[in-house]
Amino acid sequence: MKVVVSIGGSVLVPTVDAGRVTGYAAVLEKLDDAGHDLGVVVGGGPTAREYIEAARDLGGNEVELDELGVATTRLNARLLIAALDDRAAPAPVTEHNRAKELFTHGDIPVMGGTVAGHTTDAVATALAEHVDADLLVFATSVAGVFDVDPGQDDAATKFESMTPGELVDVVSSIELAAGSNAPVDLLATKLLQRSGLRAVVLDGTEPAAIADAVDGTHDGTDVVPEEP
Repeated sequence: MKVVVSIGGSVLVPTVDAGRVTGYAAVLEKLDDAGHDLGVVVGGGPTAREYIEAARDLGGNEVELDELGVATTRLNARLLIAALDDRAAPAPVTEHNRAKELFTHGDIPVMGGTVAGHTTDAVATALAEHVDADLLVFATSVAGVFDVDPGQDDAATKFESMTPGELVDVVSSIELAAGSNAPVDLLATKLLQRSGLRAVVLDGTEPAAIADAVDGTHDGTDVVPEEP
């Protein structure tokens, strides 16, 4: 199976911890050994936010702030690459075409951000579409997709399954609420809607959850394309 995994920076690197990164690498290695073709995209997490906030205070514009975020995602990607040894390409992949080539040759492309304005959620979704992945896994810091932001409303209800169109509606409503955090950003959900990909959104704070998503035994939210 062809699988693209988007690992949030707050999941992989809440703080810089070699042991935690090794745990995610071990799960990816097991999936690789099982014959799955893998691509991975890593987010920036708290470190990116710290740099962005400092740069904003220093007068940086939004493009400059985005570029700082991209640079941080690539630092986090390098940590995962180091843990994967020779299974991964030796440096963060910055172009989707190159990532697809590595996919074809059995290497694991590890990407961070690409350009200003594109989140790593969107990068991962575009990669999954480009390689015609069987599954896209969003390993986030929340348990799945809820009808409202669970951080803002204790009565939030989790979806067990939903269509990409329903995900777009939910994410749109959450992103409009000040201070709320959507599990997947709106651009990524729009790309998911057009691609017809199958996806899982889950709590990835434990590395084994990624393997559970691939096995179909996860506790997150399935995003299943509508029947034609």
